[in-house]
Amino acid sequence: MDKSVRTFPWPTYDKGNVFVDDEDLGAPRQALANRLYFRYDYRAYNDTETGRFEAALRRYLGVPHALAVSSGTAAIALGLMSLELEPGALVACPGFTFAATPSAILLAGGRPLLIECDHNLHFDVADLERKMSPAVRAIVVVHMRGFASDMPAILAVANKWKIPVVEDAVPSLGLVVGGKHTGTFGDAGAFSTQSDKSLNTGEGGFLVCRDATQFAKAVVLSGAYEGRFKRHFAGPPPEICDLDYPLFSFRMDEIRAALAHAEMARLPRRLEILRSNYDYVVDQIADLERISVRQPVIPGSYLGDSLIFRLPHDSNDHVVQVAAALCSEGVDARALASANDPNVRCFWNWRFLFRGKSPAEIRALLPATTQHLSQAVDIPMSPTLTRADCDDLIRAIRKVMQRRASSHADLAPRSADVVETAEVK
Repeated sequence: MDKSVRTFPWPTYDKGNVFVDDEDLGAPRQALANRLYFRYDYRAYNDTETGRFEAALRRYLGVPHALAVSSGTAAIALGLMSLELEPGALVACPGFTFAATPSAILLAGGRPLLIECDHNLHFDVADLERKMSPAVRAIVVVHMRGFASDMPAILAVANKWKIPVVEDAVPSLGLVVGGKHTGTFGDAGAFSTQSDKSLNTGEGGFLVCRDATQFAKAVVLSGAYEGRFKRHFAGPPPEICDLDYPLFSFRMDEIRAALAHAEMARLPRRLEILRSNYDYVVDQIADLERISVRQPVIPGSYLGDSLIFRLPHDSNDHVVQVAAALCSEGVDARALASANDPNVRCFWNWRFLFRGKSPAEIRALLPATTQHLSQAVDIPMSPTLTRADCDDLIRAIRKVMQRRASSHADLAPRSADVVETAEVK
């Protein structure tokens, strides 16, 4: 029997392959020892772990306001809630994103308006323009799988219609485009510190805002009651009454904030590793004609934590077989649109939005996105990957594609050596 490229697991966060150093663990251990886990205790804002983390975020991202919260989903929802949109307002978002994006829109009281993605799986600005109307009250743009969306074009549409933009930068912390971080182009930006993100606290996230009043509302909504929102302002706070807003208890705790703050020291190194490994792999498979590697909207505008390529000349069944064959070679690979995989990054699996509709009826709502996702294979690239791991990935892709080109043989897994695919965003 043909020997697999590798027989040991592909490194992913859910197997413990995370970019967390022993030195990073000192801060949360100290926070535990302090026995002060609530961010709004007797201490001054600048003496809390969350306060120090938020200050570091402001410096790193170059923003005036940052709020540590319980998740990226909470951050998106707070970004929208703080805009005080009317109940049921339409909020545009892409059809290729994690299910948390439309879920956050629902949580904020809006209704998702799904927008097509282009062949590189980017937010399709032309489709956004076609679907715009006075009923659309906001846009949530997603920098999905670490690739920046076309912010100048999206902001031009938003400015034309005079509506706000919230960036779901959950999968793109650290990505800089034109000297500016993703998440800082729009009116608000939402980030995650979940386990496979640039900062890893297990669960968590944060929101950044430009406008002080919007930020103050978000702070109150996150759970800063009885005037505690004022602690977030060095000078006079905006004139809002916190009793006018509900409290959703989306606060980050001190332990997670301590860990996230400690990890920021090594964030540049993590980003450097991701980009170096990604560029190396892409360069080594560039000659494979049947593969179309996802291209950024501007050169270099990607993190490199996920390799996505399309097989534009293949049926979805063949794409599924290619992904399965890569798994049998010891590389976690996922056909994004496999019928046997309830991948919540594919809009037709968001059944909570489409009560009573079949998957086929839902797919027909965004035909271009359906087609592009049906051709796509997604491979996670952890920052713990070594150059040897990258070489294994290159060999596996070349081997599978060469076998397909030479014989069109069945590419289904050959034995029980198939490595379980990791859930990644």
